[in-house]
Amino acid sequence: QVQLVESGGGLVQAGGSLRLSCAASARTFSSYTMGWFRQAPGKERDFVAVITWSTGTTYYADSVKGRFTISRDGAKNTVYLQMNSLKPEDTAVYYCAAVYKYGRIVTDRAQYDYWGQGTQVTVSS
Repeated sequence: QVQLVESGGGLVQAGGSLRLSCAASARTFSSYTMGWFRQAPGKERDFVAVITWSTGTTYYADSVKGRFTISRDGAKNTVYLQMNSLKPEDTAVYYCAAVYKYGRIVTDRAQYDYWGQGTQVTVSS
């Protein structure tokens, strides 16, 4: 069983930065792929970024490429999402997710098995 707890959300002005954290608990994370998704009011939950725990390979949605950075800290079992140059359209609830897929990039939310409770990010114009 994997438990995920997000933190770091909040209110920020356009152009500002936030760093989200996802603290994960499991016996070992080397075989997991970790993703960040977001869901705005009235919209579907969309892929944002993903990282493979084993190799650190990353992939981003076009809408955040060059502004967001996903990373992981093995010693802390934590995945981060550094968000820079934030825009009002980045406003959403952000979710951390995990799937048991050794070394594979997964962007389809339907394939993820474990989800955190979400953290609200609001960007004001």
